[in-house]
Amino acid sequence: MITLLRQRRSIRTFLQKRIEAAKIDLLTEALLRSPSSRNICPWEFIFVKESELLQKLSRAKQSGSAFLAKAPLAVVILGDEQKSDVWIEDCSIAAIILQLTAQSLGLASCWVQIRNRMHDMETTSEVYVQQLFGLKDHLRVESIIGIGYAAEHKPGVPAEHLHREKIHSSTF
Repeated sequence: MITLLRQRRSIRTFLQKRIEAAKIDLLTEALLRSPSSRNICPWEFIFVKESELLQKLSRAKQSGSAFLAKAPLAVVILGDEQKSDVWIEDCSIAAIILQLTAQSLGLASCWVQIRNRMHDMETTSEVYVQQLFGLKDHLRVESIIGIGYAAEHKPGVPAEHLHREKIHSSTF
């Protein structure tokens, strides 16, 4: 696991190469095995491979989502706020499980924050995605993860660049 963490970087440029069905099956399984508070599993996931929908998702935010237009796969991470008061946390756990699983399969990924972001001056990114998929209001959109084969290489963050000052021992 530590090797994956050392190598993982946010990748926004992907090869135009389809992700194999077997790998998509493993990504699906990883999401469904994600831990959740009290095992309520308030999350739902939309796998998007269609170019037209990826184009629309790429416009979800004013900035930071454009790369989705050329991603082979985007996974929309939803949480049902009627099922759990900690849907945000559960969805965040699922999202990182997805990203680490993708990394383990030789795929790259990047997180797109949707919750609390704006699509335009009047519409939130969340409402934009809810409308795009015809979702009910209680299905909240936390994030979108773009996934594919990396078309760029970024070296892992060197250990000496880690923010060790953020670690405290028995006191703050």
